[in-house]
Amino acid sequence: MMKLKPLFLFLTFLLTVNLVIAQEEAEQEDNSINSQFNEVIDGSNNYQDYKVVKQYKLTQLQKNTVQRIESLNEEIAASNKTIEEQKLKIENLKAELNNTQNNLNQVTEEKDQISFFGIATDKGTYQTIMWVIVFALVLILVFFIYKYKQSNVLTKEAKKNLAENEAEFDEYRKKSLEKQQKLGRQLQDEKNKQNKNKL
Repeated sequence: MMKLKPLFLFLTFLLTVNLVIAQEEAEQEDNSINSQFNEVIDGSNNYQDYKVVKQYKLTQLQKNTVQRIESLNEEIAASNKTIEEQKLKIENLKAELNNTQNNLNQVTEEKDQISFFGIATDKGTYQTIMWVIVFALVLILVFFIYKYKQSNVLTKEAKKNLAENEAEFDEYRKKSLEKQQKLGRQLQDEKNKQNKNKL
């Protein structure tokens, strides 16, 4: 876009310069024809209220005037052709400028968007979605850490209770064994007493 603007200004400047130069040349040659008319008039003889002009001067003036008119017509045609060409160039440049502007708008729009699961999404929306996902994942992680710690505490407590129960069970088994042995001895003692009494 920035490259086309100077080119457009340069072409406009060239067109203006060409028109000014053509106008100045036309004025110079008009002055030349005008001076030829003055020369013919000044060089002619007076007869009452009339001017007597030599025929060859009048013919030469006519010839010069016709040539000048033809030359001006050619210059006008060339200028018109140049103007048309420059108009065409300007239209092409405008079309290129519009195309470049459209491309720039499209690139800007694409730059401001991100493809998210195949859908064109605005950068702000994309960032919001990503932060929501990150926040949700952090919450899930905190929940699992909490559950793990809670399970760990329960597991330690269960192990402690199991160890206490095992200790109590060992103590109970030991006491039961001692009691059984004591009862066995008492029973044996009673048997022995009864055997003695029989004898």
